[in-house]
Amino acid sequence: MKTVIKSFNEFSIEELYAVLRLRSEVFVVEQDCVYQDIDDKDQKAIHILGYEKEHIAAYTRIFKPGDYFEQASIGRVVVSPSQRGKSFGKDIMLASLAYAKAENFPSVKISAQCYLDKFYTDLGFISTGEKYLEDGIPHQAMVLVIK
Repeated sequence: MKTVIKSFNEFSIEELYAVLRLRSEVFVVEQDCVYQDIDDKDQKAIHILGYEKEHIAAYTRIFKPGDYFEQASIGRVVVSPSQRGKSFGKDIMLASLAYAKAENFPSVKISAQCYLDKFYTDLGFISTGEKYLEDGIPHQAMVLVIK
């Protein structure tokens, strides 16, 4: 998988449409969760796109410290259903963490779906605080200190 880093203004119309389609396919349809994915935060985010051939296979968005949480954050972590089982989730997170490290962010906070606890723990994230419902899905705050 090849990763590409873009600001919102660097998206082509086709790329933006593909990202929003993927996010909707997984977070709204597959997870049966009615929520407002288009949240006016994409304009501030840095977007990490993972390409398999010419198709977006995985995606995250990253916020600088203070743009979403007090520390840097990664969200909208998604892998295309047709591309699962190829370690693209891990790959896109490692690319996102490499970006955070290159930007000298001291730590990264995520709001992780609880069923993905082992996935994020294996990447070095530590659960902080109580579990909570976000859009009807159990979540937990997790933090990774960048070394």
